[in-house]
Amino acid sequence: MSTVIYPSPIFGPIHSRRLGISLGINLLPSDGKFCTFDCVYCECGFNKDFRPSKPLPTRNEVKAALESKLIEMKNEGVTPDVLTFAGNGEPTAHPDFSGIIDDVLALRDTHFPSAKVSVLSNSTQLHRADVVDALRRVDNNILKLDTVDADYIQAVDRPTGRYNVQDVVENMRSFEGKVIVQSLFMQGTSNGKNVDNTTDEYVMPWIEAVQYIAPSQVMIYTIDRETPDKGLQKATPEQLDRIAALLSERGISVTVSY
Repeated sequence: MSTVIYPSPIFGPIHSRRLGISLGINLLPSDGKFCTFDCVYCECGFNKDFRPSKPLPTRNEVKAALESKLIEMKNEGVTPDVLTFAGNGEPTAHPDFSGIIDDVLALRDTHFPSAKVSVLSNSTQLHRADVVDALRRVDNNILKLDTVDADYIQAVDRPTGRYNVQDVVENMRSFEGKVIVQSLFMQGTSNGKNVDNTTDEYVMPWIEAVQYIAPSQVMIYTIDRETPDKGLQKATPEQLDRIAALLSERGISVTVSY
């Protein structure tokens, strides 16, 4: 099984399909996964197969490593488009997430003030006021919502704790537009069950939720790397374009990554 376990606390820069030249910030251990989801499509593999033995990087470690990398990039003449919180799991699960956001924003302003700060989150920590406040301060608050079907979420995203999708939708709406919804569409089977979420059964209720959230943008995408569940398949460009057109008809800004 091919999986991607990212260095910590800084990796890249890499070229992101959605964000451009991205310097990654990984607040999780460098030797395994630390996530509140256990998605069947995760490029980092299943949680049970990659349990970390190392601790989370500290706030000071993240700050020092990021500053060193930004200085190195400036000396090399490499300008990042974005500083992206991503990596081996859910970044907002770090207990010092809010303080780390403050540090990253300050370092960005010092070294590359034109770069954006983005957070890729699975939305599981939106019940925490400190996380919500921190996400309000970043440029790109990118929150996952693959579907609003509770059974599909349990079968595919597989939350490791309590997860109520209606609460998540309400929390997303509370950002009053300062949010980007990110959704993965795919086909295939998992554990013998059809997991195609490109059909109207899943798409139309999801679109209603997106309209209710009223985000600044929606990012739709499909599988890009090998997945731990081998029954999964990419959504086709035609399927993604159809979903994008349905959003555009409703006046919702959308980008597609095939």
